Amino acid sequence: MSAPSWETVIGLEVHAQVASKAKLFSDASTAYGAEPNTQVSFVDAAMPGMLPVINRACVAQAVKTGLGLNGKIHLVSEFARKNYFYPDLPSGYQISQYDKPLVGEGWLEIETDGVRKIGIERLHLEQDAGKLLHDQSADASLVDLNRAGVALMEIVSRPDLRSAAEAESYVRKLRALLRGLGTCDGNMEEGSLRVDINVSVRRRGAPLGTRCEVKNVNSFRFMAQAIAYEERRQIALLEAGGEVAQETRLFDAGNGETRPMRSKEDAHDYRYFPEPDLPPLVLEQAWVDALAADLPELPEAKRARFMGYGLSAYDAEVLTSDGARAAYFEAALDCLPEAERAAAAKPLAHWVTGDVAASLNEAGKGFAESPVPPPRLVALWQLQARGTISGRIAKEVWAQMFASGDAPDAIIAAQGLTQVSDESEIAKVVDALLAEEAEKWAQVQDKPRMLGWFVGQVMARMAGKANPQAVQRLLRSRLSKD
Repeated sequence: MSAPSWETVIGLEVHAQVASKAKLFSDASTAYGAEPNTQVSFVDAAMPGMLPVINRACVAQAVKTGLGLNGKIHLVSEFARKNYFYPDLPSGYQISQYDKPLVGEGWLEIETDGVRKIGIERLHLEQDAGKLLHDQSADASLVDLNRAGVALMEIVSRPDLRSAAEAESYVRKLRALLRGLGTCDGNMEEGSLRVDINVSVRRRGAPLGTRCEVKNVNSFRFMAQAIAYEERRQIALLEAGGEVAQETRLFDAGNGETRPMRSKEDAHDYRYFPEPDLPPLVLEQAWVDALAADLPELPEAKRARFMGYGLSAYDAEVLTSDGARAAYFEAALDCLPEAERAAAAKPLAHWVTGDVAASLNEAGKGFAESPVPPPRLVALWQLQARGTISGRIAKEVWAQMFASGDAPDAIIAAQGLTQVSDESEIAKVVDALLAEEAEKWAQVQDKPRMLGWFVGQVMARMAGKANPQAVQRLLRSRLSKD
């Protein structure tokens, strides 16, 4: 954190890969994980004579995102050439948008200590570069052009953020919005969402300071570390009488530091000029209106509706941070009559954000790929809620459902997992245990926490099938008689 007399100013440039099957200017596939250089068209490779053709689906995705960000949709926008040399940029320039972007000013609300509106300066479409693969053993670098030409939305915030916590809240909200709209999968590990962080510091009330840009940060933890390091570095420089150089820096995750990459370019350094192979992009208002009318419920509205079921703000936030997760939860609730949904919402939410999410994450799957459909999750929860099985057994049954796809009642019947609620049967186990452990039982009056040990022993002896409430009730009854 900055010293009390200093203020940190942060602006973010988020590069979000457009959810589309083809690239921005070619029909090459965008599927993740393909063998290097197997998804490259002549356009992507910048072969002589090749002309770009705009992908209408990518434009639609960008417009929908702009609408979700409360942005102004420009019916006429233009593409430009951004000139710079890098080995994974075959043409020596990037087709982007400069002074006439597709989406103008908008805003996004965040919540940290309170609700704040963060300004969005612009959203523009551009093509991604390829990827360099560094082979240390061979002292060489290889170029993979599979990403070259993939459509990106660059979403540029105003310098309205004042802390790492606010920056994280902003990116989380933005990622939830993109996922809710279905315009980007938000997968930071796969590079679908990357953040450039512009950080400067100033004395409180002073003009903006010189900013440094930290490039291509792809995790929330690294983003917080990069901001904290830049705060300390820049303040120390200024307090020692030095100056902050405007530069681009890289974050070194190994030691939690940023290091210089190159001096920070200004717009004129890229020698922008209109893309001669693409005419202005002209949209019809009726088309934009149709996209607006077809937008799904946005995460903020969905979160408020989920809280109306009695969920906490935290649970609602977790559910709505992923559109597929929210859809899975809603599909589960829809399996129940309207009158039962409020009572079921909290336990089902905990199942979805807990065991279901953990199993899917371990299997490398998303909620849309779950082998257990929502109705079967509801059936499992109902068996637990009715006391047919205990919570412990429910977790075991879930693991088997996820592995086999079988229905919960079939697994329970086949393995004899029905919960034992007959207190006379449980009492036999309780009394046998107390007789064997009389010395420990005598200490429970003075050490009430030991009662939990006895509960665990009874459950273990009954293979987890005993009703835990009945076990506790019987033990307390025996204790009151002693």
